[in-house]
Amino acid sequence: MSDMATDLREQVEDLGGITIIRGGGKQRQWNNIQYKQGLSGKNTNAKALSMNVAMIPPSGVAKAHIHVGFEVMLYILQGRVRHEYGPGLRNVVENEAGDFIFIEPGVPHEVFNCSDTEPVIAIVSRSSAEEWDNIVSYDRNSE
Repeated sequence: MSDMATDLREQVEDLGGITIIRGGGKQRQWNNIQYKQGLSGKNTNAKALSMNVAMIPPSGVAKAHIHVGFEVMLYILQGRVRHEYGPGLRNVVENEAGDFIFIEPGVPHEVFNCSDTEPVIAIVSRSSAEEWDNIVSYDRNSE
C-alpha cells in the first residue's frame, strides 16, 4: 500500500461493513480546490463511488478539465459558482447554494468562484472510487 493510501486509511474507522471518517477528515488539494478527505476506494472497500466536501477559495478557479468515464454530482452548500463548459468552454451556467449539479463524463468544464470574499463549499459525489485519478486537463483552445 502506498504512503498516501496508508495516510488516508489512518483517519478511517472500519467497523466491518460500515466505514466512518469523523469530522470530515484531513484537508487535501487538487486543481486549486481544497477537499475534506471524504470516502473513496483509497480508504474504504468502495468499488464505484467516492464522496467528499470541496472548497474553492474566494476568486478561485478549478482549471479546465474532463472527468474520464465517470459521473459527478454536486450540491452547493455555500457560495456561487460559474461553470464554463462544453467544446471550447463556450457555454456558461451559474449555480448557488441549494443547487444540485450533474456533470456527464467527458464534458470539459472550468469552475469559478464568483465571490472575491466567500468560499464555495460543495458536497461532491463521483461514480468512481478513484476520486480524481481519471481527470485530465483540458485546453479551451483545442476545439
